[in-house]
Amino acid sequence: MIDAQTLEAPTESAIIRTARRWTPGACVWCGGLDAVEEYRNEPRCATCRKHEDVIEEARKFVGMYGLRPIGGTLQSDDEEEYEHRLAARDARRALNDIRLAEQPDPALVRKALRPRAAAVVAENAPARASKPRTTSPRSSSEPAPAPVRTDAVDVDEIQARALALLDQLSAIDAQLALVADQSGLAARARRGDLEKQKTTILRTLGALEKARLSALS
Repeated sequence: MIDAQTLEAPTESAIIRTARRWTPGACVWCGGLDAVEEYRNEPRCATCRKHEDVIEEARKFVGMYGLRPIGGTLQSDDEEEYEHRLAARDARRALNDIRLAEQPDPALVRKALRPRAAAVVAENAPARASKPRTTSPRSSSEPAPAPVRTDAVDVDEIQARALALLDQLSAIDAQLALVADQSGLAARARRGDLEKQKTTILRTLGALEKARLSALS
């Protein structure tokens, strides 16, 4: 559910809230039905997800540079920080304005999510699982077939993850090149954060390569 930091003191506009009640399949925050998807383990509509993403982006920005946490003040050191704080404040107010007067019971929300999760699993199940297996007669002298490797499918997943990480690595290198000649506290903090991300990606790539070789052996 939304943590307490997402909220702020109610404004005059936030006092008037919708009298709708939550129904299964609707957004747990506002009760809307617009493009509802699972977000942080609960169903949320497109509007709420958009506001939450704005707030999260502002939190990442201030956290990256070691700035004051997002809160009630808009005091900032530069225009970019001010824009993030202003956008986060407006997003909070918008969320407060559309919040249901009565939040649904978490147990009911989890119960409503179970059928959807089961449907996703069914859709992603291999098509061959629904086909009946045909067996041919085999003499007792024939050797038993070798067991099928269950990790064969993992190779494709490993390679896909590796390619995605390589794309991230290229993006990080490009950002490092942009801030290489910049000075100041913010630039140094940015370079340090990018270097940490690069080290983590390289370590993960090494682990994926080991896993790939092991699966192929």
